[in-house]
Amino acid sequence: MGRLRAVRALLLSLAAAVMAAPSVSAQMLEFSDLQGWKEDDHRAALDSFLVTCGKLDGPDWRPLCALAADARASDVAARQFFELFFRPVLVGNPPALFTGYYEPELSGSLSRTPRFAYPLYRKPPELTEGQLYHPRSVIEGGALRGRGLELVWLDDPVEVYFLQVQGSGRVRLPNGEVMRVGYGGKNGHPYRSIGQELIRRGASMSDVSAQDIKAWVRSNPVAGRDLLNSNPSFVFFRKLADHPAELGPLGAMGRPITTLRSVAIDPDFTPLGAPVWIEKEGRNPIRSLMVAQDTGGAIKGPQRADIFYGTGWDAGEAAGRIKDGGRMVLLLPIDRAYAMMPEG
Repeated sequence: MGRLRAVRALLLSLAAAVMAAPSVSAQMLEFSDLQGWKEDDHRAALDSFLVTCGKLDGPDWRPLCALAADARASDVAARQFFELFFRPVLVGNPPALFTGYYEPELSGSLSRTPRFAYPLYRKPPELTEGQLYHPRSVIEGGALRGRGLELVWLDDPVEVYFLQVQGSGRVRLPNGEVMRVGYGGKNGHPYRSIGQELIRRGASMSDVSAQDIKAWVRSNPVAGRDLLNSNPSFVFFRKLADHPAELGPLGAMGRPITTLRSVAIDPDFTPLGAPVWIEKEGRNPIRSLMVAQDTGGAIKGPQRADIFYGTGWDAGEAAGRIKDGGRMVLLLPIDRAYAMMPEG
């Protein structure tokens, strides 16, 4: 009985942490309330869930992870697994904001050349987690130059910036080899949206897709550099050695993420590793079960998610134009879900 009370207390403390956030509500739903639930490929979602399930060490997650592999027998078995052991919980108030991200594939060189003149930097050894370091403008002004921290050189400063936003990518070297790079740390400054800054400077709401921002910065080099520097946040990279080419980039849980099955979320509201039901509106609606396996500096709030669209140019074109409403519903283990409900 003492162990059960301890587990219950843990669940209540986790629920209280979510409910303590300002203006956050939680509402229990039924699976029949999820639009398109029965039509989804639940086995594909289960495969994505299993990638990070071993990283979930809570007492309510461990037994579910032990059972999950057996549910891969069929899509029906996978759907029954989620329906039997989880409950849908709507946290926060829709509409949600869905955006997209991807893994770029860019051209680069291990040494500086007239073409490849813009570096990706390793994290400086003196920088510790959470430390406030030089802002972007100072780093881009040369604060790290000559210290041997350059990991690889790219041919476009705009792509360097957007690679930092994505957090990982592939760099194709002149000899045909591909280097995988991933998040290696940050400078401690908060992320500021250059899209919102561009709007503040007079652009219309239709001019803030990633493609349009890139085009504007390239057409206005001086003002464009100033725009990029308005975001003081700066991301450092590391080489991802021995990461198989067929797998997606590493997410915040240190495991590969999956195209159109992984989302970046705000971990203050959505537990990393939890399944999430996505109802994205817009030009290409999505009704799909995904997994919260990543985070991002711009992803804040309970109804906020960044959908991973894959690798390469086509994925970037698709991801860069996503800015849609809808709603996101958490799938939580049964006890955890009920512990979040207000009493009475």
